[in-house]
Parts: sequence; structure tokens; C-alpha cells
Amino acid sequence: MSKFTIVKSSDITSLALTPAGQRAGADKGDPQIAIQTLAPDAVGNLGIWECQPGGWPVVNRPDTEFTYIISGRALLTDDSTGEVAEICGGDLVILPPGWTGRWDVIEPVRKVYAIY
Repeated sequence: MSKFTIVKSSDITSLALTPAGQRAGADKGDPQIAIQTLAPDAVGNLGIWECQPGGWPVVNRPDTEFTYIISGRALLTDDSTGEVAEICGGDLVILPPGWTGRWDVIEPVRKVYAIY
């Protein structure tokens, strides 16, 4: 039997995350990441993610990412338009399949994400 998952707001901001090494494809800085998977029985990949400053390209994203930024600051660059958007705590970002661009983390970012 499946059950629902509730993550209290205090846990979203302070839950200890598991170190997962440098972000794959990093080409700037040392973006070390840490993750806590949520609801492992749910469809998709759901969790809390944190990343230290650094940057990496994303080429032809294969899936959708729905992410809510809890804290920190980053720049997202969209290759198709050249737009550079600064994101920070309280912002919601949706990256669709096929998206190509770049993440540049300026201040450590913590986010809640759903990838499907």
C-alpha cells in the first residue's frame, strides 16, 4: 500500500542532505551537490537538492524539471533566446524537455525539485 509524503517546512530548509560530489559536466568553480530523495515510490525523481557555487551547461534536457528555489542565487541562461535570468529564494523554475542552457550558481542554492 502506498502512502503520502509530508515534508515539514523546517525540514525543507534544514534537513541534512547526502553529499553527491561535483555536479556532472561542471566547467566553472566546484559545484559540489548534496541531495535528499523524497517519496521514492512516486513516479519521477523528487527531492531536495543543494549546490555550491559553480556552473555547467545543459544540452537538450531529456525531461521536465519543476523546481522551487528555497535559498541562494543562480543565473539561468537560455540558449535559444540568450536571456539570462537571476533566480533566488521564492522563485519557481520549470525547464521543459529539449531545453538547452546553462546554470551558474552564485550563492549556494537549495531547491525542492520534481523531475519527470
